[in-house]
Amino acid sequence: MSDGVSTTNLDLVEERWAVFHRWGPYGLLFVGGLAAAATADLLMSTADRWAALALVGGAVLLQLCWGRLRRRYPGPGAPAVVYYVLRWGVGFALTWLNPFFAFYAVIGYFGAQALLPRRWVKVGLFATAVTMAGSQSGGLPPKGSMGWVVFGAVLVINAVLLTVFGHLAAQEDERTRVQIATIAELETTNARLQQALDENAALHAQLLLQAREAGVADERRRLAAEIHDTIAQGLAGIIAQLQVVAGSTDPHLVREHLASAQSLARHSLGEARRSVQNLSPLDLEHDLLHEALKKTVAEWGTRHAVRADFTVTGTAVQLHEEIEATLLRIAQEALANAGRHAHASRIGVTLSFMGDEVSLDVRDDGRGFDPLDLPARSGSGGFGLDGMRARAERIAGGVTVESEPGHGTAVSARVPLVPHD
Repeated sequence: MSDGVSTTNLDLVEERWAVFHRWGPYGLLFVGGLAAAATADLLMSTADRWAALALVGGAVLLQLCWGRLRRRYPGPGAPAVVYYVLRWGVGFALTWLNPFFAFYAVIGYFGAQALLPRRWVKVGLFATAVTMAGSQSGGLPPKGSMGWVVFGAVLVINAVLLTVFGHLAAQEDERTRVQIATIAELETTNARLQQALDENAALHAQLLLQAREAGVADERRRLAAEIHDTIAQGLAGIIAQLQVVAGSTDPHLVREHLASAQSLARHSLGEARRSVQNLSPLDLEHDLLHEALKKTVAEWGTRHAVRADFTVTGTAVQLHEEIEATLLRIAQEALANAGRHAHASRIGVTLSFMGDEVSLDVRDDGRGFDPLDLPARSGSGGFGLDGMRARAERIAGGVTVESEPGHGTAVSARVPLVPHD
């Protein structure tokens, strides 16, 4: 805002100087003529009056001619020098006839820098100072030795004033040039800044689009993992219960497994609703993590008729809900994998609270596998180890798997210990 105001002020000053250079000589000539006419009876003879009238007409004609030429020769050059010299000569002659014509001759102080080459500016200003000193000392030519002394003194004073004001004018011009250069640099900087802002706005819009797409993809992965860890495992459990019912003729056993299948169906339905709403697992609604894990391990052992032990080490604390949900889902996935593939006779789950870290270990004595030779994910398969690792990495944790064919499997998840707010 300030740059625009400064530029406007400079343009306004230049416009006013242009108006003065165009019309100023006419105005000063008119003022000098009035003063000379008022003092003509005292200072001028009849011949002087006619000569002054002719010179005034010549000054007007010179100004009219220059008004047409100045557009073709705007800067210092031969036409401008001729105009300045002629105008000075007319002013000097008029002042010689009547000192009050110095009102017109003073115009030489204002046009020197615009009309003369730099090396001739001081000469032009000194010539104007001679005219002004003659007028101020009583008229030209000086009368007697005392007149010349007064003329010389006044000329020295004018020369000193010219030097001082010339120095100040040079400083002002330099300051103006610096200001103009600074304004131009600021305008360039502002243009670059605006370009950078436009680029940043476009980049921001692109980042928002990418973030939105990443959010959609992350939400899809979350729902897929939730469906796998809840609905898919629940359906697998229901199928297992129904298979027992289909092969049994014992009414009591049939009722027991049908009740178990019904319970799994209700549980899976509740988990599906909570997954869609992005809520914590149903098992954590009323229990802390170690309590939910104890129930989950016990139910898994009952369902698969396998000894399942759960152990807590360290001081159990309530964790952040995201930490608890992640560890519970990893435990459910590890147990589901063990139930599908391990054929184990015993499984142990340990939850360890260790300073600033929580560890979940799931170990079985099943048939094991080679971690470096995992089969490709199939249409009927789940998220498995990749899903567990993705869940742990989402909360700055990690999952490691140790297994060997015939020697069981150990799944260990380590995540930061973040207490509940």
